[in-house]
Amino acid sequence: MPTLFFSWIKFPFYGESFFFRINKGFGINLSGDRHGDGPLVRKSEHNRTSVDYLCSGNMKVLIIEDEAELLNSLGTYLRSEGYVCEGSSSFQDGVEKISLYEYDCILADIGLPDGNGLELIERLKEKTAETGVMIISARNSLEDKIAGLDIGADDYLTKPFNLSELNARLRAILRRRKFQGNKEIVFREIRVVPETLLVFVHDQRVILTKKEFDLLLYFIANKNRVLTKESIVEHLWGDYIDSADTFDFIYAHISNLRKKIIEQGAQDYIQTVYGVGYKFTEV
Repeated sequence: MPTLFFSWIKFPFYGESFFFRINKGFGINLSGDRHGDGPLVRKSEHNRTSVDYLCSGNMKVLIIEDEAELLNSLGTYLRSEGYVCEGSSSFQDGVEKISLYEYDCILADIGLPDGNGLELIERLKEKTAETGVMIISARNSLEDKIAGLDIGADDYLTKPFNLSELNARLRAILRRRKFQGNKEIVFREIRVVPETLLVFVHDQRVILTKKEFDLLLYFIANKNRVLTKESIVEHLWGDYIDSADTFDFIYAHISNLRKKIIEQGAQDYIQTVYGVGYKFTEV
């Protein structure tokens, strides 16, 4: 067993300091393409490797936090755990993002300099009730917690907090919101295990790239809905990909995913809606 080393990263907040514990025994190797095709791989100091098993399924998260260091650190950590993350440092920017884009979960500080995060959550819930919400705040009063939960937040995490606890709570929200709390997702003969990035068809394993896995999970989470190419690309690559000249690269990912699950004996559930996008539905 390799020895694990830990360090504590310090962040100032309201004149005090709090710490995040970061595992340094395993370096995150993103050369497997954080935005692309290869599985993320952890390498120990003894050069052993193991697949970085994630359960985020590339879920899309918006972090609204005015402390720049904390915002950057949260984004870096969650991306290393497989999430697609966008950041916002103000109330107004947060309002603009939730009006333009869709997210699986919002991490929101309620003490923003130009507005109240609780009002932002209320606006989000008026637009869509499906998005999960976790409040992250230095305020520890019972009244703030009750107010946040009453307007639709799923969880309330008080600063300082450990990143592993944040990740566990975030995964729990996403499981409840997207898959009724199940750790395995089953769609007819297809079985997906997000915590280990494994996919089975008729109980036979299908080897998918990270992006193909994310794509399949996104399709199943939105089965029977027409998904535009733009929404698929934004969800899997982030909001700023919408400035790309073309989304043709998504065709290759969908074609490869379709081919792999059909070769293993699954039916072709991915329907092309010409001129619009795709729909994952029972034949």
